[in-house]
Amino acid sequence: MTAAAGLRTVLSVPERFRGPEGTANGGWIAGTLASSLTGGGHDSAVEVTLHKPVPLGTDVTIEHVGNAVTLNLGDQHLAEAIPVALHRQVGDGSAEALTPPPFVPFNDAARAEDGFLGRHRHPIAGCFACGLREPGDGLRIFPGPVEGTDLVAAGWRVPVGVTDEHGIVPDSIIWAALDCATGWVQYGSSEEPGAGSVQPVGSALLGRLTGQVFRRVYPLGSYSVVARAIGREGRKLHGVSAVYEVDGTLVAAAKATWITPRPA
Repeated sequence: MTAAAGLRTVLSVPERFRGPEGTANGGWIAGTLASSLTGGGHDSAVEVTLHKPVPLGTDVTIEHVGNAVTLNLGDQHLAEAIPVALHRQVGDGSAEALTPPPFVPFNDAARAEDGFLGRHRHPIAGCFACGLREPGDGLRIFPGPVEGTDLVAAGWRVPVGVTDEHGIVPDSIIWAALDCATGWVQYGSSEEPGAGSVQPVGSALLGRLTGQVFRRVYPLGSYSVVARAIGREGRKLHGVSAVYEVDGTLVAAAKATWITPRPA
């Protein structure tokens, strides 16, 4: 999958980690780039900006430039990652803070999956994170509205087959788990019945994901994935997400910006 060459790494994304047709899952790419930085997205948050979709099965190059990394296909600049100084706080997700949505207990998160809109009309059914894949193949994270809140949540049961050669779940998998819920929450929550007219998962692309991993995820473990929409600026849709252990311990958190298409 990768081959090092000095300050450059050649990456070819396997078909398994797909997002939209023919391209990589944005969260997986973001986590892969974050992991290539010193500190790997643990010592500080990492901001990953996705400029163009990353093709599957094609050699692309990760290049280290100062304290950042870039992802390139020939002379095409596909993505970049850089550490950022954010702090965690209780609030609404300001630009200076990485503010996770609140904890949802695993059983409640699992029940919320009954309302997952993608079961009936999924625009990217093959997505590694939220697609209708076979058990053990994809992550099968199906975020649905949590009753009485502005949240969506899913109960994530981590498959054994996502571990690396050392039996560890890579951070790229955790970032993939953080990704799609921030898109599905833009459909609206149980408190926002009118928001269902927004369909970002099918029509928008992930433009930026800023995240940090605080703890490991373990195969066969059970976790809550939670997301909240935090605003809209023109074509940009903003959301935050988190992964929690069953006792409410924060595992990872992220802020996402999705870009909707220009009006025809």
